Amino acid sequence: MYLIEINNTKSRKLFHRVPHIIYKNDPNWICPLEGMTESIFDPRTNPSFKNGDAIRWVLFDEKNLPIGRIAAFYNHDKAKIYEQPTGGCGFFECIDQQNAAGVLFDAARDWLKAKGMEAMDGPINFGENYMNWGLLADGFMPQGFGMPYHPPYYLKLFENYGFQIYFKQFSYHLDTTLPELPERFWKVAEWVSKKPDFSFKHFTWKEKDKFLGDFARVYDNAWRFHKHFRPIDQDDLKAFIISAKSLIEEDFIWFAYHKDEPIALFVMVPDFNQILAKLKGRITPWNLPKVMWLRWRKTMTRTRSLIIGIVPKYQRSGIEAAMFWHLRPAMYKKRWYREMELSWAGDFNPKIVALYESVGGKRMKTHYTMRYLFDRQKPFVRAPIISAEPGKENS
Repeated sequence: MYLIEINNTKSRKLFHRVPHIIYKNDPNWICPLEGMTESIFDPRTNPSFKNGDAIRWVLFDEKNLPIGRIAAFYNHDKAKIYEQPTGGCGFFECIDQQNAAGVLFDAARDWLKAKGMEAMDGPINFGENYMNWGLLADGFMPQGFGMPYHPPYYLKLFENYGFQIYFKQFSYHLDTTLPELPERFWKVAEWVSKKPDFSFKHFTWKEKDKFLGDFARVYDNAWRFHKHFRPIDQDDLKAFIISAKSLIEEDFIWFAYHKDEPIALFVMVPDFNQILAKLKGRITPWNLPKVMWLRWRKTMTRTRSLIIGIVPKYQRSGIEAAMFWHLRPAMYKKRWYREMELSWAGDFNPKIVALYESVGGKRMKTHYTMRYLFDRQKPFVRAPIISAEPGKENS
């Protein structure tokens, strides 16, 4: 077996060919857009390169056939928030062979170690965690947009190498065609919505910069008590919004304010995977009319919530119900959306888990974020539970 580094057009094509080999007979796999993947590894489009770097490889067997791939990356801002500098590996694909997986993991480990890292998380994204994050461990079905799909044997490959579960990620499904949520829920929602000090606005492209600033303020205030908190990179956020512009429906993104101060947000997008399933990982001038036709035919019947954030002071105020109250008219107007995926909620965040369950979500999928410590004698510690109060996190 031998590795080649991805550094030209030919090798990039090989990188994208590997998953087609792995998932050749798997009807659940939906090929991500090659262009979106490439943008992650382009310093011109991914702000994570400002303070980090990335590398990719493809693995070949003795017959010169591609049998695996992996990427490794680090961002100093993220790496330094942990007890040990931690990088990442991702975009992993491999045949069911531990030796092959070991070659790929070794390459990522050695490169990261040379860059000063002492651990690696995987499989994760070189960017924010609402896309391409986690190893599918339960719920082997077609995934929502941005959620990874893997064969069941991948968990064995990671665990046998020495990765351990750092945290679990739960995805919930909500059938929006079923009877409405309890009347009490909507009464609370309406009551909070009409409080004079509260106001609610949905995203508009006209005020994009204002809403991006509000997003950052809510995000930073909502998670600032987390032990491993890092302020969101607004360049990352802006890059994602621009890349997803064709998907975004303005009234699927809501902000809550108290006396004009942003205190909560909810971001949801149509599940573009329902269209990608009918493509082969690429949008070209030749299939673009098909994409437009599929959208016109209302092929996307699911939505995926990317994030919900509430400033701790308002987490028991009914704000989350009020945001659903304002989202409800948008869903009524677009009746072709029949299912909502709430993803993902980490097991380190029991309040979000409880919220998704309280609105009727059913847990359907579980992903794992795995961690590998380079010092094999160092004790492994799982992600701490988020507390709304400083100094009260639990391991």
